Amino acid sequence: MELHLASRSALQAAPSLAGQRPPPSPSLCIRNHTFKVPPLSYKGRSLIGCQASLATNYMETSELADLDWENLGFGFIQTDFMYTAKCGEDGIFSKGEVVPFGPIAMSPSAGVLNYGQGLFEGLKAYRKKDGSILLFRPEENAIRMRNGAERMCMPAPTIEHFLDAVKQVVLANKRWVPPTGKGSLYIRPLLMGSGAVLGLAPAPEYTFMIFVSPVGNYFKEGLAPINLIIEDNFHRAAPGGTGGVKTIGNYASVLKAQKIAKEKGYSDVLYLDAVHNKYLEEVSSCNIFIVKGNVISTPAIKGTILPGITRKSIVQVAQRNGFKVEERLVSVDELLEADEVFCTGTAVVVSPVGSITYLENRVEYGNQGIGVVSQQLYTSLTSLQMGDVEDCMGWTVQLDQ
Repeated sequence: MELHLASRSALQAAPSLAGQRPPPSPSLCIRNHTFKVPPLSYKGRSLIGCQASLATNYMETSELADLDWENLGFGFIQTDFMYTAKCGEDGIFSKGEVVPFGPIAMSPSAGVLNYGQGLFEGLKAYRKKDGSILLFRPEENAIRMRNGAERMCMPAPTIEHFLDAVKQVVLANKRWVPPTGKGSLYIRPLLMGSGAVLGLAPAPEYTFMIFVSPVGNYFKEGLAPINLIIEDNFHRAAPGGTGGVKTIGNYASVLKAQKIAKEKGYSDVLYLDAVHNKYLEEVSSCNIFIVKGNVISTPAIKGTILPGITRKSIVQVAQRNGFKVEERLVSVDELLEADEVFCTGTAVVVSPVGSITYLENRVEYGNQGIGVVSQQLYTSLTSLQMGDVEDCMGWTVQLDQ
């Protein structure tokens, strides 16, 4: 695999670097995929000597970036490189290249700006105790992007192209992968209509990009109970819409309700279905699960709920740990009577819910502590993601440097 560094003269000047300074489950056995990556080569077509040397040092150094890893929150921190590839009307993406992180040029008439023709993905890289780097189920993100692109009338990179690009940009930014147990490197692939359009139509050009940022916990509480409020006026998605794909508009639609909830002291919002207004959909960017005895229930994916990769993984992990898992319609009444509630997502992994407020009534779970099931599943999944248990399910991808 080769990394091609584009000329800095072709980019606007990038802003200066910015930043703010449980035991494994023995029952989970998962087998590693290992991808050997040849030594990186640098083909900087017009880099001057000092710039080429700087870029090479960034990528070859084994030293970590100078950050306060102990207090890493979930916010954007600029790293060194990003990946970009283009696709014209033939539907075929260029090979793409890793370039210094910086602003991108785009027409005011770009399809993504005028008609919201854009998708994104989210996945993570983890540093193992031996210093190597693991990706978690990146093929699933590649498949989900392709499915979303089909719904949005967009071409998409092949699965192989997607995986290769992710590996390249992670290795280029390896000094930003947090130490073991201090966080992860969040990877954000983007697919957008970058070509100029005026009438409502698919864009004539598309851009596939990936940038990364080291992150800590999504919720400031960390692995601690969060407090949710059920929203019954605003809805995240409706049947026949785009709720089942990771399009940018889905997330813009929840910002108002989320802002109101956070101003009232809640961690996030739980949305109901737009038809009956009584069945659970999602938290703003997480899937929801309820626990009653040995049964774990989660809303079924039927076009309005995002098929979360962490959701899918938790379902499989829970089943391997002896739980019965049901994917079906889940009502508010069931939620309020549950023994335990938790959310899942790439950013949060597993987040226990301490309370739910619905129509001014507050229901608490587990005395505001971390539920036994939430803790068990969190430990099982994170032990796998960080390489602390053997991977006999083939979910992790190791990047050998």
